[in-house]
Amino acid sequence: MAWFARIAAGLLLALGLTLSAWAQTATPDYATWESTAIRAEEAIEAGRASDSALEELRVEIVVWRDAFTAAQSSNTLRIKTLQDQIAALGEVPEGREEAPDIAERRSALNKQLADLRAPVIRAEEAYLRADGLIGEIDSLIRTRQADRLLALGPTPLNPQYWPAALDALYQSANSMWLELYQAAKTPAKLAVMRSNLPVVMLLLTIALVLGVKGNTWVRRALTGLKGTSVRGGPVWSFLLSLGRIVLPAVAIYLAVFAVKSTGMLGLRTGEMVDLLPVWALAFLVVRWLAEEVLYREDGAALIHLEPVRRVEAVFYAHMMALVTVLRMALYVLATISVFDETVLAVLDFPLLVVLGLMLFRLGLILQSGRPSGDTTEESDSQRFRSQLLHIFGKGLIVVGLLGPILAGIGYGGVGRGMILPMVQTVGVLAVLLVLQRFIGDLYAMIVGDEADARNSLIPVMTGFILILMTLPVLALVWGARVADLTELWTRFHEGFALGETRISPTDFLLVLVLFIVGFLVTRLLQGGLRRTVLPKTRIDAGGRNAIVSGVGYVGIFISAIVAITTAGLDLSSLAIVAGALSVGIGFGLQNIVSNFVSGIILLIERPISEGDWIEVGGQHGHVKTISVRSTRIETFDRTDVIVPNADLVSGTVTNYTRGNSIGRVKVAVGVAYGTDTMRVEKILKNIARDHPMVMMNPEPNVYLMGFGADSVDFEIRAILSDVHQVMQVKSDMNHEIARRFAEEGIEIPFAQRDIWLRNPEALHPKAPVDRGAEIEDTPPTTGVPE
Repeated sequence: MAWFARIAAGLLLALGLTLSAWAQTATPDYATWESTAIRAEEAIEAGRASDSALEELRVEIVVWRDAFTAAQSSNTLRIKTLQDQIAALGEVPEGREEAPDIAERRSALNKQLADLRAPVIRAEEAYLRADGLIGEIDSLIRTRQADRLLALGPTPLNPQYWPAALDALYQSANSMWLELYQAAKTPAKLAVMRSNLPVVMLLLTIALVLGVKGNTWVRRALTGLKGTSVRGGPVWSFLLSLGRIVLPAVAIYLAVFAVKSTGMLGLRTGEMVDLLPVWALAFLVVRWLAEEVLYREDGAALIHLEPVRRVEAVFYAHMMALVTVLRMALYVLATISVFDETVLAVLDFPLLVVLGLMLFRLGLILQSGRPSGDTTEESDSQRFRSQLLHIFGKGLIVVGLLGPILAGIGYGGVGRGMILPMVQTVGVLAVLLVLQRFIGDLYAMIVGDEADARNSLIPVMTGFILILMTLPVLALVWGARVADLTELWTRFHEGFALGETRISPTDFLLVLVLFIVGFLVTRLLQGGLRRTVLPKTRIDAGGRNAIVSGVGYVGIFISAIVAITTAGLDLSSLAIVAGALSVGIGFGLQNIVSNFVSGIILLIERPISEGDWIEVGGQHGHVKTISVRSTRIETFDRTDVIVPNADLVSGTVTNYTRGNSIGRVKVAVGVAYGTDTMRVEKILKNIARDHPMVMMNPEPNVYLMGFGADSVDFEIRAILSDVHQVMQVKSDMNHEIARRFAEEGIEIPFAQRDIWLRNPEALHPKAPVDRGAEIEDTPPTTGVPE
């Protein structure tokens, strides 16, 4: 649990740094700082201070650096005002003297500016010195860590070290047994045990019942919950499964308290028994995580394995937890009994070998697994998780092999530095997976959609945040110091320089919040205009859409300007760079800019509006949306055509419904020669007048268009109240024309052709026939319909 202690120490350090920074005054005590800096420089140069002493010195210097950072921003507004006043006086004239009053005023302002900038300059110098000292201390500590890690120590494979190690272990165990034996012969302790015996027996009985029946109770509760249809079942199952940790932990704590109540424990045994609940809790948590990730009873395991592999993986996880607890106990025993380095290396090596073997086998098993929810057709996310699982399994295999080998050679620091962090990494990642699933289940229970809620945006973003929160923990697990993380946060919080402006994450957050607020206000204003204000005006639908879109663009632009200005970001120094880049960007994005300007023109002039029926580039369809870059047209085939706005402005566009939906229909028909044309005209005009979509003002007309090769051609021309129905109207009129012409006996001709053959004998085989008979039998013409 070393990484947990590191996290706690980091939180306390961060709190201490914050309180110390608040305690600093606006003007630091530079005399005290000078003595602190000299002391730090001497300690670094001597190189004899311990790591803990260097860490304490570093914390002190960090507090000073924060004070200098705050001092650099003192008198900022006053300095800015003086600089503006000096700039208002203009440049000093060249080649001639400046007016006396202006020169005197400039000199006074420059003197005030120098006086105000003096503390800032001194704070900047002190800040650089403090920052350099912190870097030197970090470098010294890292060098020591690397030396300890790569140091070649005694090899635990040397048999001559084994008797001494076993003897040390025996002496330590024997000393604890002697403590218990001496306590059992002490009358005072025996009296204490007799007086507390009822309480001890009661506590032990409760602990025994909880330890034996606890898991059974939890399993029964989970089985009963599985048979119900309660909402949020996975959430309640997760909470109930925590009983597998809580109930045995309570049992162990009661048993430890009962044993301590006997008064029979000595110094060494008491210290070991005091840590027993912590070790037991670590084992119980690992066991619960293994079951949640690999062997969940409701089939919702996060990694699916074959039954044999699953049981094997759970066993390896339990073994790793047990061996890790044994190592904790060994190191506590080594501290109590003062084992030397050789003894500790020999006793620790078998445990490292077992951990390495467990990691190796677990890596092989994970490479054969697949993430939960996997099907025969893997999705991209599932395939990605499967690849990560394979990569992590390979890492376990490599560490499981190399760690014990290096420890056996004598590089115990490297071996432990590989195996133990990898074991802890497995635990951290298991916690991460379990928490991600729990958050998804909790969100599904809240929204009531357990099918799709787990893959929605909020659980995914929450999982991403959990991953970011896990990174510092993993860094601590793999040997990073708390100071490294706090230094990284300090650098991040300071931001970066952009021109003459320093931008920090706080500035970014302020800009983001202000822009989001402005964006939401813009959307509310657009909604109010669209639903409340504009419908009560006489503006058509296209004009209303144009106004709403224009308000949206203007609102977003104003929101961005207000956010940047309010955050105090001075980007004027980037004007030259932006001007140079704009030339290249202009050439590269000229089509996009052209479409953008064309979109603004379409919204202002409104030659087309949403809902219009237009024809552009040979495509007919209705305008669905007009955006800043393109316009979406839905054709009559229900397909979307994306047309760049520049084509609509510079090209030819036919708008069939500009301003209204009135349009004309033309229906052509032909009749046979010899038909009474006036009667045909009357029939056609009646057909047009009877259709409900045809307007009577102006009245429909029938025209005799001409005399064709096969028919006399007529055409109905009528104005429709809704031109969108033109095809249906044509179909209705054609049906009516066919019916009325059939009733009236009017023929609708179709094309016929006669073919005359000049040499019909070519169609017959050549034979000696009578020429006169041939002429007599052959008709003069042969008519063959086309």
